[in-house]
This record gives sequence, structure tokens and C-alpha cells, in this order.
Amino acid sequence: MHFFGMLKDIAGGGEQSLTLAEGARLADALAQCETRWPKLGDYMSATATAINQEFAAPESRLRDGDEIALMPPVSGGNDDSDDPFVRLQRERIVPHDIVPRMERPEDGAVVIFDGMVRKQSRGRETKYLEYEAHEPMALKQMQRLAEEARQRFAIRNVALVHRLGKVEIGESSVLIVVFSAHRAAAYDASRWLIDTLKQTVPIWKKEFFADGAVWAPGEPFPAAIPTARKAVKQ
Repeated sequence: MHFFGMLKDIAGGGEQSLTLAEGARLADALAQCETRWPKLGDYMSATATAINQEFAAPESRLRDGDEIALMPPVSGGNDDSDDPFVRLQRERIVPHDIVPRMERPEDGAVVIFDGMVRKQSRGRETKYLEYEAHEPMALKQMQRLAEEARQRFAIRNVALVHRLGKVEIGESSVLIVVFSAHRAAAYDASRWLIDTLKQTVPIWKKEFFADGAVWAPGEPFPAAIPTARKAVKQ
């Protein structure tokens, strides 16, 4: 079992093992988790579930060695300019290192969303943030979003980059760049990408203040994504 965000704190660590009977379902694993860590029950209705880095339904059968992930609501790439640039990185995001080399003569608009760490949150002064992710799954989901954006909107290309680890005030936590012939499609794609990323990509944010730290509450997963509470009720 892999736990992320505040669920990791409840379970006493990011990785835990379960012993299940042959032919067990995902729901059986989740029921065992809730028995072992009762406080998880407070979060099950908003917790997404995955098996082997793919969102999984409650009735999914388990096999020996499967990786199960419990993910609360969320808060590497290719440099070829013909392909989306998708990356999770721990070093500082520098837009000027990414945007110019992806621009093409046919682009009439480049829309940049640069999400930065601000110094105030929840009425308190923020010291810094830390981001963690279910990294293989997050990268896979980000790549899917980039490709889907190119299918949904009349755009040419996308850069989608997210920080992990400690991020200081004023640094970028997420960068989305959309390249298009026309501005309207680029604006629409950029808004869709950031909104969908925040709902579906397993990345979590912890905010640090002078008097402590707190996991940022995430947006609810879309109804199509199975959650642990749905599984337990099966």
C-alpha cells in the first residue's frame, strides 16, 4: 500500500503492507485499511484509489504484488518541440529555459500560466511549501492531460511542469505554457489544464508556517474517479 499527503501521516508512513486472501478485491484491501487505521474513514469519501498507477474501481481484483495507492484530493519530459514538454522536477522552474525553444513560426499566441508560491496563506505568513507526488502516476496523468488538451482545443503544443520537494516564496510551483495560432484556444486550454490538473493529478501540497505545518485541502476528485469510500461500501 502507498499512502500520500495527510494519509501518509495517518498510516504512519508512505508504504505499508497488507495480507489478503487469494481473489481479494480492492474493496477488501480498503476495508482492512480502515480497520487498521480507523481515522482513514474520515477521508475515504474523497480519497481516490489506484492499482499499479491506474485509477481503479472498487470491484477490481487484486493479484500478488499489486501496488495499491490511496490518494487524497490533489492540490521528466521530451524536449522535442513537436511533442508536449511534461516534467516533474525538484530544481527551480525557469520559464525562459522552456518557452523560447518550443516556439514555432506558426504560433500566433503563447499563453503562460506561472503558479507561484505567495507569502500569505490562511491569514498567516507562509515560510515555504513542500510538494510530494505519486511520481510515476502523476507524470503519466500529466502526459495524458497534455495530449488531451491538444485534441480538445485548436492548439499546437503544451508545456506542463510541476515542482516537487521544497519550494520557496516567489518560486514557481507549476508552469503551463500553451502554443497556438490564436489566443482564444490558448486561453481556454490553459484554464482547462490547470483546473483538471488540480483535480486529477496525484500531487499534494504541505504549507509551512512559523507555528507549524498543514496539508492543503484539495479539490474533490471528479465523480468518474473511484474513491475509497465507494469501495468500502461495496
